Amino acid sequence: MHIKSEVSQKLRVLLNNRTCLVDKRVDISNQIRGTLKVFGLKVGNVSKATYEIRIRELIKGDTELEAFILPLLAVRRVLVEQERHLDKTIRARVKADEVCRRLMSVPGVGTLTALAFKSAIDQPRRFQKSRDVGPHIGLTPRKYASGEIDYNGHITKCGDAMLRTYLYEAAQVLLTRVGKWSRLKAWGLKLAKRSSMKNACVAVARKLAVIMHRIWLDGTTFQWGAEPRTLSPVMESLA
Repeated sequence: MHIKSEVSQKLRVLLNNRTCLVDKRVDISNQIRGTLKVFGLKVGNVSKATYEIRIRELIKGDTELEAFILPLLAVRRVLVEQERHLDKTIRARVKADEVCRRLMSVPGVGTLTALAFKSAIDQPRRFQKSRDVGPHIGLTPRKYASGEIDYNGHITKCGDAMLRTYLYEAAQVLLTRVGKWSRLKAWGLKLAKRSSMKNACVAVARKLAVIMHRIWLDGTTFQWGAEPRTLSPVMESLA
């Protein structure tokens, strides 16, 4: 059983507290949306910054709704402010951390994923091989074997749930938003065509964990690889 260092434990407290604030903000926002929906008032698609402005527009002139909803808006405003404060703290920690900066060279990996990875792994040399990180955070399939039955099930989901979530989101960003070509993205998109985007994101998330561990150990950055040259239609017909 690995006992994390005090530094990693404090980083995890920082991440957990930010998640707590985000969850509470979302709960209050959803509560307000549900309240207004009863009266046929739809908030629609709004950003975090314009949410309160939209709510005030909808309840303007209704003294009872204002009395019921304005206290929730006041609490939400405090949560947003403190969430920004913790986000600023996280960015400062990552900026000052050489390991996190190298981890963020991986496409799709941002400040939260980098910090979550560092706090979860803590001591990278406790893993003999980089591929051992995948099973450690529950990103490998369960194995079912009994008699003539032998197949792979869903991922185990053991270990650090927060890191697993962030890695999955990073994989989604890599496959759907990152425009630059890389061997990892090409491999993931090929898997998505053969299977599904969800399975591809899980597989890419596992690959990300392995790559990030190796980057940490080797002191390197992400290697994009050389994009293969595409043949013209004429050359393809001759190939």
